[in-house]
Amino acid sequence: MLLARFTERATELLTAVREEERPAQATVAAALRQAVLEAFRSREEYVARMVEVDLLAGAPKQNANSLRKGIRAALLDQGVRCVDAPDGEHELFVVVEGDGEAFEVLRPAYVDQATGKLVLAGQLRRMPGSDGADDSAGGDEAANGEGM
Repeated sequence: MLLARFTERATELLTAVREEERPAQATVAAALRQAVLEAFRSREEYVARMVEVDLLAGAPKQNANSLRKGIRAALLDQGVRCVDAPDGEHELFVVVEGDGEAFEVLRPAYVDQATGKLVLAGQLRRMPGSDGADDSAGGDEAANGEGM
């Protein structure tokens, strides 16, 4: 059904282009074939990573800290950087609650290193600060820094 809708929409788009500007059918077929192959490769990589995470989670005597380290390592292998502290990178975080001048990290930020795009914004809670300086300590969460 998805392929049928795609084919229908592709046909609509191609018929909207003037005939002399349309790409050759062989060019379109080659581009579609390449896109399908890349999609299958991406899916295979994703499934392989999910299997690794499942195996990590099911390992005997696995604790949350070692599981997290394994997941962070897998993310880093895939080119995703985890930012546990807003130090110099406040644009990667949103403040979701609280008052004060200091910050507590509620959730780290995730950045695609290949594109520099933010995958998921981090979350901060404002807290009263003793000296008014930013406090990016988020307990154990922030102590488990990137690159694990």
